[in-house]
Parts: sequence; C-alpha cells; structure tokens
Amino acid sequence: MEESGTKVGSPPGGGDRAQADPEQVRRTVADAFAAAGSGGVVHAVDIDSGVQFEYGADDPVALASVCKIPVLVELHARSDEGTVDLSSRVHVRATGRSPGPTGLSVMLDPVDVSLRDLAYWMISVSDNAATDVLCDLLGLDAINARMSGLGLKEVRLEGTCRDIYDAFDEELGGADVLDLSDTEVARLRASRVLHIPTATRGTPRSITTLLSMIWRDRAASPEACAAMRRILGLQVWPHRLRSGFPDDRVAVAGKTGTLPFVRNEVGVVEYPDGGRYAVAVFTCPDSLAYANPPADAVIGTVARAAVDCIRAAQPTD
Repeated sequence: MEESGTKVGSPPGGGDRAQADPEQVRRTVADAFAAAGSGGVVHAVDIDSGVQFEYGADDPVALASVCKIPVLVELHARSDEGTVDLSSRVHVRATGRSPGPTGLSVMLDPVDVSLRDLAYWMISVSDNAATDVLCDLLGLDAINARMSGLGLKEVRLEGTCRDIYDAFDEELGGADVLDLSDTEVARLRASRVLHIPTATRGTPRSITTLLSMIWRDRAASPEACAAMRRILGLQVWPHRLRSGFPDDRVAVAGKTGTLPFVRNEVGVVEYPDGGRYAVAVFTCPDSLAYANPPADAVIGTVARAAVDCIRAAQPTD
C-alpha cells in the first residue's frame, strides 16, 4: 500500500507558515455530525504531498455503493491484462435483474450493452443491475484479491447488490423500510449487510488510498486510470460532496453510497491551483428517511473542513 503520508500539523517541507489546528477541526466535524443527527468518520489526503486529515480514518465501515469503485478498478485492470474486452457486448434480459431504483434495474426491455457502458451506468447512476452483471463476470473473489494486491486488505466485498436486497427481505419479511415497528427497526440496525465483519466494508483511509491510486495512475495503466477518472466525474448526484465545494472552478468526482442508516460519498476534489484531495465521508444517520437533506449536507460540510485543514497546512514559500 502507498505510504499514508504526513498528518496535518507536521506537513513535509519547512518555512514559516500558519499551522492548521486539526484538533479544532475534529471538534468542528464532530459538532457537524451531531447537528445532522448522524455519526460519521472522515479521511482526506493531499494526493501529491500526502498531508492528511483524519477523524476515525481506520474505522471499518459499510461501503454501500462505494463498493462499485473496486468493481470499476477490477474491470479496467482485467482490460489491461487482456482478459476482458471493454467493448464486448452482453445481453441483459428483461427479467431476473438485480433490484434497485435506477438504470437497468428499472428498465423494462432487454438490453445489449458493452462492458464499458455497464461500468458507466454502475457509477453514474449507481445501477445495481449493471453492477451485478459485472460482478458475475469478474467474480467477487477476484475483486477482493485485486484490492489485497494493491495493499487494501481492508476493502472487501461480501456479496452482490442482489445479496443486500435479499438479506433485507429475509430479515424484515418484505416490510416497507419506512413503516417498521420498533422491533423491526432494531432488526434492521443489526442486519448482516450493515455490520462489520459481515458487511461489504472498507475504511475511509483505504478508500482515499484507492482513489489516490486512480488519480496517480497506480491502480492500473495510465489509460485505464484516465478512463476511471472520466467515469467517476460523470456521477449524476454530486450534491453531497459538491455542497462543500460550490465554486464551479473546483472539480469534484466521486461515488455515493446509500443504505438504511448509511449515507456516504467519496471522491476527489481538484482546485484550480492544482491541489488534488481524495476525500471519504461515511455517515450513519439516525433517520431512515431516504430524503434527508441534513445528512446529505453534512458530507459536504465535513469534507470542506477536512480539505481546508489540509490546505492551511501546506507550505506557502
């Protein structure tokens, strides 16, 4: 695994400059999570200098759809190796698709689509059906082995998107998640797909490391990493992370993740001055509401606080 870098407060280089106060920023982050009715953890790192901010950076968390980034990496790495042709087409039947609220999961007709475009659907609209077509092709064991080979043993996929839906159906008997009894809510909180070590999981630091590898052309070939960066920049729901970086001159690319009691976004923020920061925010709101603006907004709030802390710690000479 790449070196985790220098923590905020002891950045590389010298020179007289104002120092960031990471402890104060951590208090600000904790207060922001509390105000949003959510727990959470954060890691951010300057991709080029290694200066970082951490708040629970090594705590294992449920990835939810953030797990689609390892699938993306495996697909492109296999293309590099010549065992997968991204332009090859697959037939996706109209029936038997993995459930979900977007993309192929809700389309009604058979589809013939390239692997490259399945990857686009997987990231851009978090298409569960497209994801599981790719997972069936690549194999979860191979994806996990790829992550281990990159030094990211903390990142592990324990099932497909269909497996998550099946687990909830089994544990709740098909009850509507917004109309649960107190007993059912407690059962949902204890679901095997939400809790470590049975959940698909990672840590904030492992995910920012993976993003840094993609942005530094170390997760696969430079051509493959460029293709992954393009796809991650096409996500259609950037509002969580983007809310902390409203300036159009700042580029944001990333991936959301949402399950009951889980609301995440990870990504890379690129400033016009060349600063590049990988950020991972994982939250666990108390509310089961799907529309939860405060839980969305706190992701941007704490991401901005983390990046500002890193930027304040950079040499000025």
